[in-house]
Amino acid sequence: MRAVEIARKLASLGQNTDARQAYALALQTDTEPAEALEAAAFILQTGGDYKISYTAFLDLYRRGFFREEIMQLVSKVFYEPNIKLLKSRYERNCKRLSKYPYLFRKDFPPFEELPIRFFPYDDHNGYIPFYVDREEFGDFVNIQETVISRNFFKDLEKPVFASDVYSQYELEYLNDNVRRSEWVARENHIYLHYSDWTVFCSWLQVLNIRPLTEAEKVVFLIEDEKAQYPIDFKERFGIDYSQYSVKPLGIREVTRMIWHTQLSTHNGGDFFNEVFDNHPNLIVLPSLMLSDVLETAGKVRKVLEGSVSLRDAQKNTGWSSSLVEELYHMRDRTDKDLVVALYLRSEMAMSGTDPNARIVPALFFQPHFHNIVYTLRADEKNRTVLEAANYDEIHQSALFRNFKYIKTFTPMRRFTTSHAASVRFMYNMAQAADDKGKGKQKTVVSDAVTERILNRSFMIDPEDRLYKDGILVRFEDGKLNPKATLTALAAFLDVPYHEETMSYCSEGGKPVRVTDDGYAPGFSPMQVYKTYDEFANDSERYFIEYFLRDAYAYYGYDFHYYDGKPMDESKAEELIQNFSTINHYMKDTWIKVFREAEVSRDGERVEAEVEERVQKEFLDKYIRQYDQNRLKNVKILLEGLRFINKKGQPLHMMPKLELDPALLENPIYH
Repeated sequence: MRAVEIARKLASLGQNTDARQAYALALQTDTEPAEALEAAAFILQTGGDYKISYTAFLDLYRRGFFREEIMQLVSKVFYEPNIKLLKSRYERNCKRLSKYPYLFRKDFPPFEELPIRFFPYDDHNGYIPFYVDREEFGDFVNIQETVISRNFFKDLEKPVFASDVYSQYELEYLNDNVRRSEWVARENHIYLHYSDWTVFCSWLQVLNIRPLTEAEKVVFLIEDEKAQYPIDFKERFGIDYSQYSVKPLGIREVTRMIWHTQLSTHNGGDFFNEVFDNHPNLIVLPSLMLSDVLETAGKVRKVLEGSVSLRDAQKNTGWSSSLVEELYHMRDRTDKDLVVALYLRSEMAMSGTDPNARIVPALFFQPHFHNIVYTLRADEKNRTVLEAANYDEIHQSALFRNFKYIKTFTPMRRFTTSHAASVRFMYNMAQAADDKGKGKQKTVVSDAVTERILNRSFMIDPEDRLYKDGILVRFEDGKLNPKATLTALAAFLDVPYHEETMSYCSEGGKPVRVTDDGYAPGFSPMQVYKTYDEFANDSERYFIEYFLRDAYAYYGYDFHYYDGKPMDESKAEELIQNFSTINHYMKDTWIKVFREAEVSRDGERVEAEVEERVQKEFLDKYIRQYDQNRLKNVKILLEGLRFINKKGQPLHMMPKLELDPALLENPIYH
């Protein structure tokens, strides 16, 4: 029996809830148009999810079925109840713009004659536009979509110019991040060009123009008025901005963060930090421990709250008077305000920032963790759930919530190389800790193979606010094709590609040199091809490549160790038995921890030989537990590489930064 037939039967029995589910299932199958209309109408009429019905109606209309009936229905249900709101918003915007000095056209058409109607889709600024002349519905739009879709700030030699911007989020972004002409002592308006007057007016039904008009930073240019760009304000309006002095940057002017995520350890993150260091439109520090940043901000907050006067606050902080004064008098002071202030007072962070820039600099922030550890479990529906405490900490952080605009980029490095480099680092750290002597805190090599295959930070919930406007960039591309990579990355991050500062690596404006341990800064390709063979064997790397094979395919990495053959538990167990390299480094560091544990019998410490044997037995048992955990994860992963977060939302690959082929200096790395 077909789903639609089951739905009808259930409906006839009055089982509406089950009937709606059956009708919804029917809409997902190859249902006849009349049946789809029936299903959508039933779901809507019986109080089901209106979006299911709405989507079905629009699909039928676009395919040419029941257009008259559907238009009557969706107009009555979705449009007509909202006409009053749409009209009042339109008239309010028209009234405001009619008095605005930098809109030179005032012939607003009557509401009823607008060429576009906006059918509300949800309660979150989502609309379906309907083009009256063509009698066609357009694609869904969300005017508050938290995405900056273009490189507005590509060239800052002249005032910012942008055409046909209809996103409320992007309009406010421009308004918030372009500094007033009076503050930069030169003409610096935002020129918004609209190619069709009546289309622009139509969008006034859904946009809120008020934030754009209050500061009078925007110049609207309609159709042929584009030729007026840029306007000589001294000649046309008698305003000479050169008479003003450049205003120092205010804490709350900084509204956007470029979040440089830590995908895993030894992923090439420092390279990108060093490239963007000293950029004139960024406030940059090297990667910082998130816990340290928040702790420092907390200390500053405590000092400010404990100060009885501004003078007392200035004395207790030891900061420059202007920053302290701004913080001290600030209402509803947030962690974001405190962290911005910490950056603004840092000579290193501000080393390259241009005080005369047309735009407010973005805060370039990489919160660092000692390690990124994911856990894996199957939920009650046998779905694979990925969790990471580190990113839970970021999601819960008020620091991130308080930034209005966030761009996210994530560096990636070939997994087997990043893995081996991580083992090398952990082992060297353990050796250094040993040098401190007995009784000092030890560090160990963890099960880096398991951590690697479970670390799928590149998989995101696309609706997650922190990743909504995010991109992944390959470390190898940055090294082998720097111009193509960094031009594309700068465009995505909406900053100018500044060749003067982005063609070398620096910290605080000072070039980074080769270190004693062989770290090769700058654009040397050495680290692209270095495999750290001492710290990973072929079985471990085969294992990693197999269980990350979907990422290898999506991000364009060829297999170097996995031979393409199927995997089963037996094969996986065989590989695990050959994890001799990672086990060696784990044992070599853990044994030193166990050796500091005293073994006693009946309250008396046993002989040294017995103690050493017991310590070794404990170590062997400990390593076997890791083998068991590896096999447990294998069983889950062999079910398929489909993952959800702990809220049950499916995870998808983060989009990869695409390079301009014309700018490639070397073949794309595979």
